[in-house]
Amino acid sequence: MWRSGGWAARSAEPRWEAAAPAEGTRQAERDGAAPPPAAPAAVTPPAPVNALSPTGAPVVVQPRTRAGGAGEGSASEGEGAVGSWRRVLEAQLGLVARGLSPGSLDGVLGSQTRAALRAFQQSVAQPATGELDGPTLDRLRLAVPMLVTRGVREEDLAGLSRVGRTWLEKSQQERLGYETLLERVAEGSQSHPDLLRRLNGGVDWQNAGVGTALTVPNAQFPPPAAKAAFIRIALGQRFLQVRDGDGRLLAHYPCSIARLAAKRPVGELRVELVIANPNYTFDPRMFPESAEGRALGRKLVLPPGPNNPVGTVWIGLNKPRYGIHGTPSPELVGRAESHGCFRLANWNAEHLRSLVWVGLPVWVER
Repeated sequence: MWRSGGWAARSAEPRWEAAAPAEGTRQAERDGAAPPPAAPAAVTPPAPVNALSPTGAPVVVQPRTRAGGAGEGSASEGEGAVGSWRRVLEAQLGLVARGLSPGSLDGVLGSQTRAALRAFQQSVAQPATGELDGPTLDRLRLAVPMLVTRGVREEDLAGLSRVGRTWLEKSQQERLGYETLLERVAEGSQSHPDLLRRLNGGVDWQNAGVGTALTVPNAQFPPPAAKAAFIRIALGQRFLQVRDGDGRLLAHYPCSIARLAAKRPVGELRVELVIANPNYTFDPRMFPESAEGRALGRKLVLPPGPNNPVGTVWIGLNKPRYGIHGTPSPELVGRAESHGCFRLANWNAEHLRSLVWVGLPVWVER
């Protein structure tokens, strides 16, 4: 149990409930069997390279100092609305630069941004209000442009393809990659698609070609500041945090939890394995309600890719079929909709992978 002074020992062994996953789709993916192993001043984030593609070559970007329009949730397109939008987005990027994710960047002071603000405020001994007050914004201000622009490259368009809608279709694909340019750019810049549409109002995303100029947030996680000592998952608040041996906050991410309380593990776990770009095993025995699974009567192995049901990272825990993983639907992170596993946006799962190690304690609390 986490207390203000640190972790207190638990007096009893946690009780575990067996997971019983249900069928899923790309819009609300499901957890099944564990995938088999596959082969206070302004902060200056790392240089803005690779801003669009998580796997592409370094990209030279040009700064853009002004937003293209009012942000998501703004009341109007006027200057006042733009100012408020820019203020929130700069704070969101300042949080990312400290390893604290507000979820998909959108320029909106929503619940996930407020949770990240509270975590930041606690870490710098400010009142943890979750409000974007003057002192908080001053500490989060960036020393680099918050928006950058660059052109679409051939590799951004290569490999875009439709993802199958059934388990069998997905298993027959070589890779579960991005379906659209907008999806690829959103993941690469930690952004909500609606934000990118507003920043690039003149772009036809369906027909954008090589050289099309795109404006994206300059989202850059920091390099690891210390070795992780433990992970804390707060079920009630739906976030995952990483701390060092002195209890200092290294990372904070929104996460999804199990829809049913009985399937939420509570207590101490450990990291058992860490896999980048995992495949995924569909086992029809784990999906008794699936008509497709009953008809198939056999396991299927789904290939890796960002649209794999567990995204681009699998961090297996020492409880069968439970893990921390990515997702093909980052905008849905933070809900109670999984079957026991803890879902993060792919970019957050990848950042977490850089911090964890086999044997790392994981504390799950209500």
